[in-house]
Amino acid sequence: PDLPPLVIGREWVERVKLEMPALPRTVAERYVRDYELPEYDASALTQSIQTMIYFQSAVTFHGNPKLLANWMTGEISRRLNLDGLAIENCPVSPHRLAILVNRVACGVISNSAAKQLCDVLWKNPLLEHGDVIELEDSRLSGNRVEDLIDSIIEAKGLKQMNDTGALEKIVLDVIAANPKNVDEFKAGNAKALNALVGQIMKASAGKANPAQVNELLKKALA
Repeated sequence: PDLPPLVIGREWVERVKLEMPALPRTVAERYVRDYELPEYDASALTQSIQTMIYFQSAVTFHGNPKLLANWMTGEISRRLNLDGLAIENCPVSPHRLAILVNRVACGVISNSAAKQLCDVLWKNPLLEHGDVIELEDSRLSGNRVEDLIDSIIEAKGLKQMNDTGALEKIVLDVIAANPKNVDEFKAGNAKALNALVGQIMKASAGKANPAQVNELLKKALA
């Protein structure tokens, strides 16, 4: 009873509302709406403010939101757990991850090759503009982050094969060398096609574009 009345001004309340960060559920809803992410991924990306900051930073660098979400909830999360690190201490910066997923989205590298690239970036967190590192007897340098990552892709031989002529030859060679699988596929065994795809990927040292392989293979077997 001895306390004076407390009067809170409406303007102050409204100002505080504007200054408050968005709640995780609100941010998750925005991710689903704006980036078309599954609710599970949106929820996982809003578990902590640091995770939201990392994801939003990567998107700012024009990273593909869906692929970024897949990488953050998959490969990046796995590596962080393995090394006992928090997202704010991730060796791969949001900028670098954005470039990596863009190279996948553009078909420059496959998901498998992207994991090898991620391994290089993970082990070289201090690699910056103008730095030179040695990888398998190849010296790499870059004046920009994108140039550096592209030089790593080249030196490690990670670039996906998109030469239709060269890939068609591999497809025809594999078909000729595996008549049993061809006959099984034509008899209605869909799994036989997977066996042929596997042989083509092996013959191309994993550099063939899987979607292109399936398209050329089905065309050749038609």
